[in-house]
Amino acid sequence: MANNVLIGNMNSTSQNHAPTASSQDVGGSGSNQQNTDSVDQQDGTNINDTDTVFDEDGDEVVGSKRATRSPAWQHFIKFKLNDEVKARCKHCSKQEWHKTFTCTLSALFTQTLSRYSSIYLGARKKEIRWYYNAFSNYTFNADTSRKDLAEMIIVHEYPLSIVEHHGFRKFVGGLQPLFKVPCRNTIKDDIKRIYDYERDKTMSLLAKTKSRIAVTTDMWTSNHQKKGFMAMTTHFVDQNWNLQSRIMRFIYVPCPHTSDVLADILYTTLCDWNLDRKVSTLTVDNCTTNDAIIRILLEKLPLKSLMMNGDLFHMRCCAHILNLIVQDGLSLIKFEIERIRESVAFWSASPKREQNFVTAAEQLGIPYSKKLILDCKTRWNSTFLMLSVAISYKEVFDRVKTRDSKYTCFPTEKDWELASEICERLQLFYEVTVMFSGSKYPTANVFFPLICEIGYSLREWTKSPIEEIKMMADQMVSKFNKYWSVIHGVMGMAAVLDPRYKLKFVELLFPVLYGEEKAKIEFQNLEAFVQTLFQEYVSSNASKKRKSEGFYGGSVPGSSSFGSSISSGHRVGFKKLLSDIASITRDDDESGGMSELDNYLKEKLLPKDMELDLLAWWKTNGIKYPTLQRIAKDILAIPVSTVASESAFSTSGRLVSPHRSRLHPKTLEALMCAQSWLLNEIRATCSEETEAYCRSVEFDYDVEEENTKESGTTSLDDFV
Repeated sequence: MANNVLIGNMNSTSQNHAPTASSQDVGGSGSNQQNTDSVDQQDGTNINDTDTVFDEDGDEVVGSKRATRSPAWQHFIKFKLNDEVKARCKHCSKQEWHKTFTCTLSALFTQTLSRYSSIYLGARKKEIRWYYNAFSNYTFNADTSRKDLAEMIIVHEYPLSIVEHHGFRKFVGGLQPLFKVPCRNTIKDDIKRIYDYERDKTMSLLAKTKSRIAVTTDMWTSNHQKKGFMAMTTHFVDQNWNLQSRIMRFIYVPCPHTSDVLADILYTTLCDWNLDRKVSTLTVDNCTTNDAIIRILLEKLPLKSLMMNGDLFHMRCCAHILNLIVQDGLSLIKFEIERIRESVAFWSASPKREQNFVTAAEQLGIPYSKKLILDCKTRWNSTFLMLSVAISYKEVFDRVKTRDSKYTCFPTEKDWELASEICERLQLFYEVTVMFSGSKYPTANVFFPLICEIGYSLREWTKSPIEEIKMMADQMVSKFNKYWSVIHGVMGMAAVLDPRYKLKFVELLFPVLYGEEKAKIEFQNLEAFVQTLFQEYVSSNASKKRKSEGFYGGSVPGSSSFGSSISSGHRVGFKKLLSDIASITRDDDESGGMSELDNYLKEKLLPKDMELDLLAWWKTNGIKYPTLQRIAKDILAIPVSTVASESAFSTSGRLVSPHRSRLHPKTLEALMCAQSWLLNEIRATCSEETEAYCRSVEFDYDVEEENTKESGTTSLDDFV
């Protein structure tokens, strides 16, 4: 039916646009008559209706002595141009496509018209046949189109009201007249159905995952709705040994946001998703409320299902800790930084001032490749970027002192020297923060060497001849020791699981963190921790085997052959004997199983500079080290920062815009979670180039802006 409609529309279109010579046209009245006259006048002719117009049968209306009976005249109209009678094709719609032939009313001319009309109509038939073949296998499905429309709104964050926009309805009607665009409420119901379907798929995926699952969570308050939301994200290694993350909830939390309320929501969510016995760690920001949440959850969760009876459950966000360390140091030089901040704010306050600054830079021969960036005081990395850009324009700031009498906050030479020294030393912290905060977070093994490098750098700072730097170092070392005086077991174990590091490398790095005396004690603690965790996994594996083989009330292998001749009462003693023998055998196996860890630790280290996909390495070496492989699958999936949950807030900030601030919390959760789940499916089936392109089209910019970005112009959004 759709094909017939399409072909019918094509025919009607050609008829609407083609000049006609019906009886109304030649009768001297009607719009078609006027259109023909106007076209002729555009051609430079001035045709009198009574002298020059003929009907479509070739019969001369005025002044004709004989009729034209050739079938070719069904496709042409006669007209007079410069006292010559000519013929025009009816079917060509555009003025420049009109074919004119000198009319001699001879048989030769009639044959020419016949050939032209047959060629033209043949081409039209081929065109119609092509459209028919192209769409012959297509079947329009309104339900599928509605689902695609709802997914488009979810993935691309279009407003729900787009389905009621006049332009959108007109566009869809032109594409497929049979599709009835749903109203806003209907599309909202479709979105919720997609959310329910994708949630069930995600829950099924997590249920099939055999490894433990790490969870990150954080709170966010909407500026427009003034409502608090909690984001919860899961992290795990799938069956193909790929690192995966899935958002669970983006739930509205009414006030008060106490530890009891938040802990209850977390526990309920874990139980609803059947993760209360599979969760490994919970990564949260560093605050007293989160500490209380951890204590409450540990009281509710079964400790036997947690690693080390819950000792590893609490994972503090390393990015947040690093922010606290640097902020403590920068607070000691806030006045020196403030003068540079005020200068940047002054010269970027208006287009005129910025243009004057650019002019001064050009006069000094300094390319203005990076725009001045005003920082956010609570985000030290933005302060670092502000200082880095401002330092490159130090001479320009000195030049513009006399150009504006209102500019009185210019920095001193000492301020610039101190800022330069700080930027050089904070470069390491910035790079580590970028790694901590990456949307595609790395496995946990990379963080231990970085923390050691930070500790080493801070101790080097204390040797600086600059008094301000030494004061900063003392303050930052104090904060560093508060949170990282004892390396979290997850990061220590993750370093051991890296065949480039193992315990040998960690042992050599510990003196950098703790000094020679304390390093020995801390290393012994880590070594004992590794052995204990390994033994826990060996025991749990043995327990699973006992259950699967029936030593807890199941059938005894081989007993079926003689079980029918022995009463159940007499078999109890023999079952007990078999169970005791199996336990002794397994105890021997487990004591020997420790050699798996010993053999791994004694193997030669891989080159330190070797690029290694650690997950792929453990995937291929699981046959040699099956227990360690299970540990690696659980440990390496644990994120050390809450960036995965915080990244949802950037999306929610776009969704809850001033024009969409009336979205219901449940609708907002459906949009947030469904988008995350759908995007994961899209990324799983597209190449890296396609994914990069999809990220690039999130923002509109012209070619000029793209070229400007390539030339080196930066903004705060490019980095934070």
